[in-house]
Formats: sequence, structure tokens, C-alpha cells
Amino acid sequence: MTLYLPIAEMPVNVLVFLGMGAAVGFLSGMFGVGGGFLMTPLLIFSGIPPAVAIGTEAAQIVASSVSGAIAQYQRRNVDIKMGLVLLLGGIVGSVCGVQIVKELRQLGQFELFVSLAYVIFLGIIGALMLIESLNTMRKARAGHAPSARRPGQHSWIHGLPFKMRFHRSKLYISAIPPLLLGGFVGFLGAIMGVGGGFIIVPAMIYLLRVPTNVVVGTSLFQILFVTAVTTILHAIQNYTVDIVLALILMIGSVIGAQFGAVAGEKLKGEQLRFLLAGLVLLVCLRVAWNLVVMPSELYSITSVVGGH
Repeated sequence: MTLYLPIAEMPVNVLVFLGMGAAVGFLSGMFGVGGGFLMTPLLIFSGIPPAVAIGTEAAQIVASSVSGAIAQYQRRNVDIKMGLVLLLGGIVGSVCGVQIVKELRQLGQFELFVSLAYVIFLGIIGALMLIESLNTMRKARAGHAPSARRPGQHSWIHGLPFKMRFHRSKLYISAIPPLLLGGFVGFLGAIMGVGGGFIIVPAMIYLLRVPTNVVVGTSLFQILFVTAVTTILHAIQNYTVDIVLALILMIGSVIGAQFGAVAGEKLKGEQLRFLLAGLVLLVCLRVAWNLVVMPSELYSITSVVGGH
């Protein structure tokens, strides 16, 4: 079944993109990530223009995050207060990111910038998560109890001002780190078409020391609202949100997220981090390969989507 996308200006197979949406929705519910780090490259590899892929994926992440966040909220895995602090920073970061996207498109350097950003961030974070999860599993098999990351454990963050009490996470820490973390994730979401779960999840676990089960639900809560703002800004300023494509991806993601939330309950925290790290590194390698391989067509003449 073929359908024409008005903003991307190309025909696509509906069943293929419906399946892609379901797969990414499953990952959203399972890992507590929006799935944009996987879907955006998949859309680009499928021929969707990068700017349209990023703007449209933000809309799809909203749908998958709604479904996943509801499922996690019902399991009491959402720290609303922590999520609101992250959200405040995320909105500011999103506004700045959308403006930078506009400037890079005008300079004609947007596609290269996105590819480099994916390789750098996914490579670093994926490698760190993989090393940590492997060390934890190795200690568990050897009979050594892994070092506990207790909620509220003192660190340099504990000495910062503007402290707040986050009851669900059992923390009493400064609001500055989650505020800055939210801003950084919002910025990346706008320029990379990602929810930022691959950054916010490990950061909340290792930096803020939030319990793993609360991290999943809270990250989805923040991702939901930040990507909603990002979608609106991309649609108004950059005209790169393809509603038809977004609806196809949304339908698949809403279904997949429910199954993912159930699957995530069956795995331990270190197992979830190991699987997520492996997925992040695979996407990183695929994007890096596209940067170094010689294209089949050295020159091409195309119109600028959304240009004026």
C-alpha cells in the first residue's frame, strides 16, 4: 500500500513505516527512551530528507511517549516533580535548538552536522553504558554484590544550592543538575530528532542517582512534553513536520509501546542498560559508515525542502 507524503514529497510503503513505528514504540516502552535515536536515522536511510525526518520524528515521539508514560505511571514509576524540573530546562533547550536548525539549513550544513552529532553522542554514551553494564553483570556472576547506587547518596551534587526534595525518587538534591540536564536534552532533541532518552536515562541513574525503575517513567514524562514543544516549533518555523508520515509512525508506536513496557518489567536494570547500549552503538556505527563510504552518486540536484 503506497501513500504520498506531502512535505517529504515522495511516495512510501505504509506497511513498512507502520512496522518501523511499532518497533520503535516497543523500545520506548521497554527502555524509557523516545526512540528517536533509532527512528531518525532509519527515516533518513529510507530516503526521507533529514530536516523532515527530524521534524516529523519529534511528532512520532510524542505519541510513543504518551503510551509509554501512561503505562509507567500506572506502575507508579514516574516522579512528577523531577519531571517538571527537567521539563522546564528542556523547553528552553528546545527553543534554542530549533533556531540553530534554521540557521544550519540556511548555510547548507545541516545534514553533515546531524551525522557528526549522532556519531559523537551515541558512540560516547553507548560505550560508557556497555562497559558499566558488563562490569555489573560480571560482578554479579562472580558472587560479588554490585556497588549500590543508593538514592540520596552524597556526591558533589549534594553541595549545590537550591535544593529540592523529590519524594518518589527519595532524593534531596539541588534543582540545578536536573534543570541543566533537561536543557541539554531539549537542545539535542531539536537538532537531532531524538527524545534524549539515551542521554537522560544514564545521566539520571549515574549522576542524579535516581532508582532505575523511576528513571524509565520520569524520562518518558519529560520526553513527552519537550518533544511536543519541539514539534510545534519545527512546524511553525521550519515547516518540516509531515503529518501524514507522523500519523503512520504514531499508530505503530502506540501499539508497540504497550508491549515494550511489559517486556521491560521482566529484565533487570543492568540487562536493560546492556541491551540499550548495544542498540545505541549499532546505530552509531551505521551512521559513521554513511559518513565515510563513497556515495553511489557523487553529484545530485534537488530542491531544498521547506526552503524559501
